[in-house]
Amino acid sequence: MQRRFQTFIISLLLCCLACHSLQATEEQMQPQDDGIRLSLLTCGPGKEIYSLFGHTAIRYENRRKGIDVVFNYGLFSFQSSNFILRFTLGETDYRLGATEYKYFLSEYLLDNRDVWEQTLNLTTEEKQKLINQLEENYRPENRVYRYNFFYDNCATRPRDQVERAVNNSLRYSDDMTTTDTGRSFRDIVHQYCQGHPWSQFGIDLCLGSEADRPISRHQMMFAPFYLKDFFATATLADSTGIGTRPLVSQTEQPVVIPDEDKQTETTLFTPLLTATLLFLFVCACSWYGVRRQRSLWGIDLILFTVAGLSGCILAFLALFSSHPTVSSNYILFALHPLHLFCLPWMIKKVRKRQTSRYMQANFVVLTLFILLWAIIPQKINPTMLPLALCLLVRSASNLILSHKQGLRRRIKR
Repeated sequence: MQRRFQTFIISLLLCCLACHSLQATEEQMQPQDDGIRLSLLTCGPGKEIYSLFGHTAIRYENRRKGIDVVFNYGLFSFQSSNFILRFTLGETDYRLGATEYKYFLSEYLLDNRDVWEQTLNLTTEEKQKLINQLEENYRPENRVYRYNFFYDNCATRPRDQVERAVNNSLRYSDDMTTTDTGRSFRDIVHQYCQGHPWSQFGIDLCLGSEADRPISRHQMMFAPFYLKDFFATATLADSTGIGTRPLVSQTEQPVVIPDEDKQTETTLFTPLLTATLLFLFVCACSWYGVRRQRSLWGIDLILFTVAGLSGCILAFLALFSSHPTVSSNYILFALHPLHLFCLPWMIKKVRKRQTSRYMQANFVVLTLFILLWAIIPQKINPTMLPLALCLLVRSASNLILSHKQGLRRRIKR
């Protein structure tokens, strides 16, 4: 009986010790209320092309010290020397800025842009590490960085800082490394350019086939709202790797803009409609020119000049820009610099209704470009089809006129 009683007492003590150890472990996993709050701010899209994808920043609030600032990796200035050229070359420098939270919030309120706030569920040690990293980044010699739209921007920088601060204990709910997502950089660009057809068309012109390769979920977080969504379901593992806690402890929306107050782009003449109307106009003029035996070389001068100038921009991006997704652009088969460089000789032949070797080559290249459209390893904006057909029709009409002119000369002989 005594032995059973001793066994019972020992078992009871062991249970108490286990419960106390479990409680201590849970308390260790739960962040202490130290008066410090770090949160991820996600801002809604704006009306400018550079703000269509939203924005991300980190808020640091210390109630005991009266600190409430926002660390913002998205600051740049159009007034910087050679800004357009440097942006085209992929050599744009952004910098980290620190703004009082109330001013940051009022800016987005004035711009009619929503703001979401996700409180990060960090321990005191993790908070301090993240604060130290942000302060180190904010030093004058460190705050400027080389911006890259897809790989190093205002969303990827905060993500990387949080991942470093938690010592790689961050666990996402999905596989972040596989590329079998069925999504590409261009797909996400199209998602956020809905309602902005001209912006989408301009971006599509510049992006090459690299932008159509499948990307991982980790790469998707270049877009602020993907970062927000993946953080919402992520967890943090403790030092043993057994217990976990959610990365986000609370989500709020400090700025809520009614849908009727949000500015959207409304345009009657979309790129596709405009290009289609241009194609119909070119077809009508070309038919008239062939019937009346007139070259209408002024149309060729305008069309091929614009196509050549566009090709110069695309070729410059493909050859000299360090942006990783603008090379290998198949649109260069339709819009290329040769349209501009060969223009004087081409127009000379067209005016005299003589056979132009350039028009013959252009007709063949454009025909192949259109016939092989479906198998080209690049998603080409549909607006390019009527634009390419405009050049094709002009080449065909000039070849028909030169052929008829040649027949007349042979008949006279």
